[in-house]
Amino acid sequence: MSQITVWHIPVCPFCQRLEILLELKGVRDRVRFEVVDITRPRSEALLAKTRGSTTLPILEDEDGRVLKESLVLLRYLEARFPSPRIAREAPYESAIESMLIAQESAFTAAGYAFAMNPDPAARAGFAARMRDRYAELDAFLTQHGDPAGPFLFERFGLAETVFTPLFQRFWMLEYYEGFALPEEPRFARVRAWREACVSHPAAQQTSREEVVKLYYDYVRNVGNGRLAPGRTRSSFAFEPHWRTRPWPPADKYGPMASDAALGLL
Repeated sequence: MSQITVWHIPVCPFCQRLEILLELKGVRDRVRFEVVDITRPRSEALLAKTRGSTTLPILEDEDGRVLKESLVLLRYLEARFPSPRIAREAPYESAIESMLIAQESAFTAAGYAFAMNPDPAARAGFAARMRDRYAELDAFLTQHGDPAGPFLFERFGLAETVFTPLFQRFWMLEYYEGFALPEEPRFARVRAWREACVSHPAAQQTSREEVVKLYYDYVRNVGNGRLAPGRTRSSFAFEPHWRTRPWPPADKYGPMASDAALGLL
């Protein structure tokens, strides 16, 4: 193998992190990306590399050594392509950056639990927990971030690389749950951060339309390319291309949309 290879799912936020970092560094062409279709069983060759795990992304270096976990891979790529540096170098700033990144897990868990919630009576509780997570991020940015904003420091950095794909995936909460941050001061800083992140030129690997269309099955609690009852195609299928499909019904608590209604036939 003559170059670094990453096996990824194009619409996966954890995979997109690597693409954003490489774009920021201007070395996207230095890493080969192999697309994995999650609607099909993993190949034996890929499972051998992952020791049976289906979690992506994974990275294989030029010597055939395999690494995984997106946050680990970000640090690895930062070290492999050190210029320009994306992560903060000064010890204190690096610690602040790491503290913010440490909040990602709770934020991700809240968003995905909300997205996959099948009980309409539970919506208010999930929305409240999501607002709490955003409020925590706002408080952190207000205390530790650049007063001039909108990023944590003066530019889009490693924390933004980590959070931006999640902000984009949670467009599905806006579409399917009608979730929006209230126009309140406690969300002003995080709202500005989120908008600056999702509009950054290095983070345009996906779009609101793609996320909403592909994640339809996910918000119906049918994830990872599995088939919903009565369906023959997953909304994560590569064909027909998502651009040719109609927008899915926004009512995720209503009847399951058919393959035909989703433009999958």
